[in-house]
Amino acid sequence: MTTGTAARPKLEALLWDVDGTLAETERDGHRVAFNLAFEAFGLPWRWDDARYGELLRVTGGRERLMHDMDSRPDAPPMASERDALARALHAKKNTLYAELVADAGIPLRDGVLELMRECRDHGVRMAVATTTSRSNLEALLRKHMGNRWAGWFGAIVCGEDVERKKPDPEVFVKALRALGVGPHQAVAIEDSPGGVAAARAADCPVVVTRSFYFAKAPIEGAIAVGPGLHAREGWRPALAARVKPPQSQGQRVGLADIADWFAQRDTICDYP
Repeated sequence: MTTGTAARPKLEALLWDVDGTLAETERDGHRVAFNLAFEAFGLPWRWDDARYGELLRVTGGRERLMHDMDSRPDAPPMASERDALARALHAKKNTLYAELVADAGIPLRDGVLELMRECRDHGVRMAVATTTSRSNLEALLRKHMGNRWAGWFGAIVCGEDVERKKPDPEVFVKALRALGVGPHQAVAIEDSPGGVAAARAADCPVVVTRSFYFAKAPIEGAIAVGPGLHAREGWRPALAARVKPPQSQGQRVGLADIADWFAQRDTICDYP
């Protein structure tokens, strides 16, 4: 895709985070499924919005369980017992999450599917770069994109594929390598400070679409930060006015907007 002049850099790929970026899965899916798993195991533990928001500072569901148990007097006393319980709870949570997505559905955030379609139409490749599990990803995208959802992406890197989770850059390094593009040929779409840190550590520029749990989180080193792909208002840097935007684009963020930010990727900002 070109963005106006031959001298401007070419955007080759978008790298998508999942939880909070594609959908509000943390609030409406994972948190609910964790609480159902606690109930299924006969545990009195429950995570409300506030507590789960705190726990999101820890990357990975099993890791969050271990962290939470550190402060619970009724948790198993031995580290090995806690680890076994966390693994069992996490497996149950993933099963319940898939059932929630299949039955009730968790909508993709507005503008996500439209931007993906633009990428397909204009030859901009896509990858998933997430540290959620492959089963969770599949449950979400099969619901919205059908059984051939994986064909939309040139690479899919999930939690099972990496040794270190975000904010470590491993997931982005692997996604870029699988696509065969360099970090300065792609843009990552993220929602959290940890995700931004991971992409930046991989030298990949980042656009942040703020999610429920990170609506006011300080963001360091993004090329743009805004409320979501559905809206043109509220972005920093501000979106350029388009005299004749494509009729299908309406008021959302389009691929041309991502390309404009990408062309100025050396100008990164901190957003408190």
